[in-house]
Amino acid sequence: MRQGLRLEPLLQAISDFLDDQKDMIEQVRCDLTRGLKKAETGRSGLTPQQILRSLVLMRIKNWDYRELRERIADGCTLRQFTDFYCLPVPRHDAFHRGFTRLTPATLKAINDLVVQAAVALELEDGQKLRVDTTVVQTDIHHPTDNTLLWDVVRVVTRLVGRLAKAMERRRIKGFCDRTRAARRRMLAIQRMTTTQRHHQQRGKYRELIGIAEEVIESARTALRQTRKARGKDIITDLAIAETRKEIEHFCDLGARVIDQSRRRVLNGEQVPTAEKIYSIFEPHTDLIKRGKVRTPIEFGHKVFLAESARGLITQYEVLDGNPIDEQHVVVSLERHKQTFGDVPKLYGSDRGFFSEKNVTSCKQQGVKVVCIPQRGGSKAPEREAYEKSREFKDGQRFRAGIEGRISVLFRGRGMKRCLAEGRERFELWVAAAVLANNLMKIAALLTDRSVRRRRAA
Repeated sequence: MRQGLRLEPLLQAISDFLDDQKDMIEQVRCDLTRGLKKAETGRSGLTPQQILRSLVLMRIKNWDYRELRERIADGCTLRQFTDFYCLPVPRHDAFHRGFTRLTPATLKAINDLVVQAAVALELEDGQKLRVDTTVVQTDIHHPTDNTLLWDVVRVVTRLVGRLAKAMERRRIKGFCDRTRAARRRMLAIQRMTTTQRHHQQRGKYRELIGIAEEVIESARTALRQTRKARGKDIITDLAIAETRKEIEHFCDLGARVIDQSRRRVLNGEQVPTAEKIYSIFEPHTDLIKRGKVRTPIEFGHKVFLAESARGLITQYEVLDGNPIDEQHVVVSLERHKQTFGDVPKLYGSDRGFFSEKNVTSCKQQGVKVVCIPQRGGSKAPEREAYEKSREFKDGQRFRAGIEGRISVLFRGRGMKRCLAEGRERFELWVAAAVLANNLMKIAALLTDRSVRRRRAA
């Protein structure tokens, strides 16, 4: 501080804001001590302040774990922001373990506290609300039947080899490595021309499915043979048990992949979307079709967002499947009323949220300007005149701002593609991006307010 080193104004404003929010720190503390019998004993880990501030910094700067650790360890101002000061900064995996101790419910509660604090500071009055849905991708490759079958063969084979190594064996009796044969069939299918697919595809798929079935059956036989296997110490026993659990998990997923490949390719059946699996690594992935020209099909989860006039994301939700947008209107109004005490004066969305029931419900609850364009069909003269009115056009211009907010979340906060594993961590990833956005907006609003007050004085 004597050398004149200062936090950048935005991070300083966020730090000052977090200093006053003791409830958020308590929420994080409850997650860190969850499941511990004696939380006050043992080696000291990351504090709740360090966990929350490091998570916010990571999403604001869009860094990965390694870069986050290096930047904090190398920067005096970032040590100050993350509450490390002169303390040693742990390895990157310590940050990962700390972040994954948090639950989606905790981050949602923290986001609610942030919005409530903004209302208490009179930074947001909730007079306007704009909503939209977007898709956050999961970290998977484009799924095809042949690549999914190849994933099953190589992963199960690798895990069985790991099990044999843990048991100090060269190989498990009865299990044969078929990865080379599976890879050849997979590449042969991918290199086929359109004409070749009509005549040769089924034969190659039949061979690849047969190899996958053989590998899964051999892996299950190996599990039965090693049911009573023990290692030389307790750590090896835990490793064997964990590997056996993983093999069983991927065998179950592999059986689903084989079933859908046989039904779709060999039997020519149209498999329902709800019954399909798009990745054995992220089995919770949904297929989303939104009618976009550039991205007709997306793999991930649909996310609902509601934003206020000042840029605060007051509501967010990770959805299951591909539900229609119009079902969120009434629910979002109820949540807005719980947060701000009243419905917004202006409610803006795109035409995907339109229905006569939604428009009527908004008017009945007291929304003065219902800015939802009609979707399809011929418009009544009154409706056409209303959509050409000045207030409706201004409302649509306001609604377009949420597209920019989604773009900022994607490009600046890392929400375009979730690199974390599992459905729970997917929700954590989205919640952390929303939290970083809200803290940055509050910091900017507080800074702007103080500048205006100094000028007025």
